[in-house]
Amino acid sequence: PRSVSCSEGVFKCPEDQLPLDYAKIYPDPELEAQVLSLAIRCIHSEEGCRWSGLIKHLQAHLGTCGFNVIPCPNRCSAKLSRRDLPEHVQHGCPKRRVKCEFCASDFTGEAFEGHQGTCPQESVYCENKCGARMMRRLLSQHTLAECPKRTQPCTYCAKEFVFDTIQNHQYQCPRYPVPCPNQCGTPSIAREDVPTHLKESCNTAMLLCPFKEAGCKHRCPKLAMGRHLEESTKAHLGMVCALVSRQRQEILELRRDVEELSVSSDGTLIWKIADYARKLQEAKARSNYEFFSPPFYTHKYGYKLQVSAFLNGNGSGESSHLSVYIRVLPGEYDNLLEWPFSYRVTFSLLDQSDPSLSKPQHITETFHPDPNWKNFQKPGASRSSLDESTLGFGYPKFISHEDIKKRNYVRDNAIFIKASVEIPQKILA
Repeated sequence: PRSVSCSEGVFKCPEDQLPLDYAKIYPDPELEAQVLSLAIRCIHSEEGCRWSGLIKHLQAHLGTCGFNVIPCPNRCSAKLSRRDLPEHVQHGCPKRRVKCEFCASDFTGEAFEGHQGTCPQESVYCENKCGARMMRRLLSQHTLAECPKRTQPCTYCAKEFVFDTIQNHQYQCPRYPVPCPNQCGTPSIAREDVPTHLKESCNTAMLLCPFKEAGCKHRCPKLAMGRHLEESTKAHLGMVCALVSRQRQEILELRRDVEELSVSSDGTLIWKIADYARKLQEAKARSNYEFFSPPFYTHKYGYKLQVSAFLNGNGSGESSHLSVYIRVLPGEYDNLLEWPFSYRVTFSLLDQSDPSLSKPQHITETFHPDPNWKNFQKPGASRSSLDESTLGFGYPKFISHEDIKKRNYVRDNAIFIKASVEIPQKILA
């Protein structure tokens, strides 16, 4: 056996590493023949080779053993077992020679992988799935200009459509140019702009007179409307005046309805008189100057009442007291009610002192109406709150100007007067 290292003809023994002189090593033919006659399994037996034989036949077997590793004959740097070599040489070797079945060009295996899927001569189906099949080199022209399934923007609205549906789209395209249906001469109008054109621009479109809300029924082409307006000025003015009169009446009725809806209907009124100092001075400057509260109902569908106040007094309280009165106004439900009005009325001037600091001391007076008092009879339909004949019933000396200053009856330049009416349950049933 040969040593693995040598220097100037001197070898080391592989067993004890002592130096050996190659000139003094002699072969032993008998021992060699003996060794070569020993039985052995293939060195690839663990990989599956079933061969066994004499050692001297091993080298010959390895020349044909399917499990023996050998280099690729194409010199591609791959090393693989003999049995895997045919598959590698035919299909996997990057150095193999391959001819393209479509263009007949010759390639190495490595170059052929890049050529596959790009060969201009290969027959392929259109990617738009239109069913056409052609050589790859013709595909781009087909996709751009011939394929019925290619996408294309609409010339007018720029949205993308499949080519074979774009013709149908143009029957609905909002930007497709169409002629004016009234043949006014406008060359082309986008389909979606036609209604606006007919309404605002078309000279032949029929228009209603701008005074239609006032009652004018005239209808004519736009070009003729100016002449109609010139000729009908007087008639239009009369129509507008009649419309204003009708609207004024409607406003009055609506105002009455709103006032009626805003009237309290639970038998209690809390009336705030703001800007008290100025109004008191006004009352002092004008004798018997009366302020009126909003009206209120004693109950739902009940009597309609109103409170009045003389801030500088009235009658026996003039110039010294606050006077308060109540009166009956014509109401919506008077024909359903008993007359004269006969229910107890309570007046209060509310103390605005903080309840957490001291108990409020309201000024309160209560009376039963005098059935003979004119104002408590059923009111006439024409009577209003300012009618001189509807004198209120109440207290000319409700509170003196001196007493009104003693507590917070006036606070933030305002006073609160409360009026309430006690209605028995039977009348509410």
